[in-house]
Amino acid sequence: MKKSMLAVLMTAMLLVLAACGSNSGTGTKNENTGGGTDGGDKLKVVLLIAGTLGDKSFFDAANKGLNLVKTELNAETKVIEMGTDKTKWEPTYQDIAAQDWDIIISGGSEITEIFNATAEMYPDKKFINYDTDIEEAPANVYAMTYSTNEVSFLAGAVAALATQSDLPNANPENVIGFVGGMDIPGINAFLVGYIQGAQYVDPNIKVAVSYAGDFVNPAKGKELSLIQYNSGVDVIFNVAGATGLGIFEAAKEKTRYAIGVDSDQGALIQETDKDKANLIITSAIKKIDTAILGAVKKTQEGTLQFGTRQVMSFDQDGVGIAENDIYKSTFSEDMQKQIEDIKQKLAKKEIKVDNAMGMETSQVEAIRNAVKP
Repeated sequence: MKKSMLAVLMTAMLLVLAACGSNSGTGTKNENTGGGTDGGDKLKVVLLIAGTLGDKSFFDAANKGLNLVKTELNAETKVIEMGTDKTKWEPTYQDIAAQDWDIIISGGSEITEIFNATAEMYPDKKFINYDTDIEEAPANVYAMTYSTNEVSFLAGAVAALATQSDLPNANPENVIGFVGGMDIPGINAFLVGYIQGAQYVDPNIKVAVSYAGDFVNPAKGKELSLIQYNSGVDVIFNVAGATGLGIFEAAKEKTRYAIGVDSDQGALIQETDKDKANLIITSAIKKIDTAILGAVKKTQEGTLQFGTRQVMSFDQDGVGIAENDIYKSTFSEDMQKQIEDIKQKLAKKEIKVDNAMGMETSQVEAIRNAVKP
């Protein structure tokens, strides 16, 4: 009987020791950072694209940011292309939120409502919206936006300097162009800044404006751009997502200039078509990749302010133009200095740029009509 009791006690002690040894080898979830474990488990981060990769612009910039998260933070990452069928976005968000991802990332004003609703259903998860015009954010969502009116002001100054220059593909007409994906406030924020930046250089400049009504139609982008180039435009600003790839096709066909958007599109296209890329004199960049990396890093550190939306501007290095080899070989040192001076004034808030996000439709229309060729 005594031997039996002793055996029971010894077995119980072994079980306790085994349990203690197991706990010492694992970590617990760090609720303050929203990701990773104290025991060394990798942070799990997923990016959901409301479209497809390959636009060499908005979505590809976000994917680049995810790659930085993987390489620099040693995180486990995954990108999911949700496609353009909007009915599939909400169930995809909910499906991913139900899984064991620490941080869920997506971007765009179109997705914000359902993204926020999903976040509210999963308050224990952390969500990052890398670009939205909507100010409200649930307690577990960190949102970002970019001063697109300011970076477009700089792009407009570039276009104006180019069209009035003696560059080989510029013509005598001081007319520049703009092709937007849709006639909506987010796109018109680019437009108004672009017009004002061009007028800062040349108060009498004219700006041809077209909207494709689509962000994934390169053929339409090319068609609208050819019309503008044939009318006397020699520089077109692309603010049309994948539709904008058609703008670059038209620029190559007509040997005219273009300005990219969101990413350094000249550098990206140079990998496959150097002649086309050399006509993209610069790009108005939202630094989405580094913004995503910074937000995830701050989440790990427990310092990211969830429930807020941050405006990324020149003074935070959140936006800028591509000053790559194409830009430097196209623009003279004097032209580059003029652009740098304008950039510094924007960073110091010495130049005030209007924002179409707060404008009535009639105000935007009046600005367009005032510079109509």
